[in-house]
Amino acid sequence: MTFTSKNLIDNNPLSGLQYATILICFLMNMLDGMDVLVISYTAPAIAKAWSVGPQTLGAVFSAGLAGMTLGTLFIAPYADKIGRKNMIIFSGVLMGACIYLTSSATTINSLLIYRFLSGLGIGCMLASTAALTAEFTPNKTRDFWVSFVISGYPIGAVISGLVAAKVIPAEGWEQMFRYAGIVSLVSVPLIIIFLSESIDFYIKAQPKNSLQKINQILNKMGFDAISELPEKAPKQAAIPVDKLLKGKYLKPSIELWIALFMAFAALYFMTSWIPKLASDAGLSLKLAIYAGTVFNIGAFFGIVTQGYFSSKYGLKKTIGIILILTAVLMASFGLFVGSDFILLVFAFLGFGIQGGFVGLYAFAARMYPTEFKTTGIGWSMGAGRIGGIVGPALGGMLIGMGLTIGTNFLIFALPALIAGIMTWRNSSEDVK
Repeated sequence: MTFTSKNLIDNNPLSGLQYATILICFLMNMLDGMDVLVISYTAPAIAKAWSVGPQTLGAVFSAGLAGMTLGTLFIAPYADKIGRKNMIIFSGVLMGACIYLTSSATTINSLLIYRFLSGLGIGCMLASTAALTAEFTPNKTRDFWVSFVISGYPIGAVISGLVAAKVIPAEGWEQMFRYAGIVSLVSVPLIIIFLSESIDFYIKAQPKNSLQKINQILNKMGFDAISELPEKAPKQAAIPVDKLLKGKYLKPSIELWIALFMAFAALYFMTSWIPKLASDAGLSLKLAIYAGTVFNIGAFFGIVTQGYFSSKYGLKKTIGIILILTAVLMASFGLFVGSDFILLVFAFLGFGIQGGFVGLYAFAARMYPTEFKTTGIGWSMGAGRIGGIVGPALGGMLIGMGLTIGTNFLIFALPALIAGIMTWRNSSEDVK
């Protein structure tokens, strides 16, 4: 019988090595959340210090997202060639260095460049950790674990929000970027020491010493060694992007990309602009930052809840319902402006949009095979991030035009609704 890690992982409880891999991937996504949202938390202070308007800040938000898009589209797929662990190490170094250097920005142009470069690393990190987690977890609970790992993203955003509320008023926005960069760089040794490469990657790619490395991982997991590698699949001339748009993957991929485009547009409008919108509504800088923090606290619970229900009832139905209900709440947001319930509404919005959005990572991880799993996740996220670029930029234009908070949320309820419908109706046979 041919050895497959799938049978081994699906039919045995999680080992200490698997839990360690999950936790490291969770930590990396915490850092991702911190590095993405730090610009949102510092935006009011930068706008005040540099006397720039919302349109200019929208361009800065979109520069980071443009980097994330190109990272997931054109760099993350190389994890299918060089390995998930090597890509995660590369991403951690790039993120940390560029985030730290952002503290030295003195012009909008330099800020744009640093946000773009850090975005490259962030995009690669998200796709690679999702792929690695999917390959190290059993089929029965895979959707939960992938969602759990991505839930590190809002946790990082919450922590950075709490820190930003203390640091920015006291030490300035520059210091916030220095702290974030240092923490990201310090994480790199943890990846090198504690993170394991995917057994599936060694089986399919078979780089040098693959058999020895597989047996080292099997030994740490408490399983018997294997004597030889399975037959290697035919070598691929290039990263198999074309396979995403062939045969049975064509229609589901397009449907998934549309859902992600719409979900990203709604999500990144909110994550980028909530602190600024709350500040414009009359909240103090500290309370405006807490609005973003509450949003991300809700996001964590939404992601974990989505992962649980997806494992029980399927990804399509669970994500679809969550996103549609979120669209309804967004459309009615104007009713709560000025009320005592506004922070609670932010929490529910984070619960819904992030819960549904992160479920789409698990969707992509389940839909594509190991040979091009990171490519599939990366291109799905890349297609979605185009919406992430459009969302904050469009939000900046609408806010600059003087539209109210309620009207902005009503406009962005439409993409959330479309994302829910497209997910529920996705034609993939591999995802329930």
